[in-house]
Amino acid sequence: MRKQIVAGNWKMNTTVEEGVQLAKDVLAKSAEVGNGVKLITGVPFTHLYPVSQIIGSSNIGLAAQNCADEPKGAFTGEVSVAMLKSVGTQYCILGHSERREYYTETSEKLVKKMALALEAGISPIFCVGERLDQREAGEHFNVVKAQIEEVLFTLSAEQMANVIVAYEPVWAIGTGKTATAEQAQEIHAFIRKTIASKFGSKIADDTTILYGGSCKPSNAKELFACPDIDGGLIGGASLKADDFIAIAKSF
Repeated sequence: MRKQIVAGNWKMNTTVEEGVQLAKDVLAKSAEVGNGVKLITGVPFTHLYPVSQIIGSSNIGLAAQNCADEPKGAFTGEVSVAMLKSVGTQYCILGHSERREYYTETSEKLVKKMALALEAGISPIFCVGERLDQREAGEHFNVVKAQIEEVLFTLSAEQMANVIVAYEPVWAIGTGKTATAEQAQEIHAFIRKTIASKFGSKIADDTTILYGGSCKPSNAKELFACPDIDGGLIGGASLKADDFIAIAKSF
């Protein structure tokens, strides 16, 4: 049975001191969230260890926002999955549209990152989604299908069972725009159907699919009521503990 998850993606925000305080605030309020909802904090690399010490063995999971596509070696500035694992990282956001757009991450690179993360016992939060021009051209289904086939279809069924998928309409990230509940449900159902075409209905039904486009307390309840939306990958609203917890209480 798939999990209900609300994951925060802090992106390149907060100093370590600010991040530690935010993590403390989220932990303090986490008891307000239903037992069936998993919280995840996706923090900058510099924050992973201190935040792991705060959340400890609570219901809050720890996610990195990226990882290297090589296991180790002369790759200045990169952070390996072994390094992430050593500081308590349980999840890793991969394929985010900002990584694809600004850092030219390709499906080939993502295949390597996914394999390394899974081998290390880190669950990927794999992001898919279309740009505004692709949505307006009616290409959103083809774009999302290609992103899934090029990366997720390289996995075994056993590996796929440890993957979380996040749909992020790129045109709704940080713009204040949000896909309607109908639009979001339509493509979430399509993602699940595409996964089923490769891995079967059991794995597809058990895969958690998150919505990741300007989800906030005011629209989370409507989105989470959709049958194929299992939670959210939250950007800006995750930087305020009250908003993040309010979203997690929207199921």
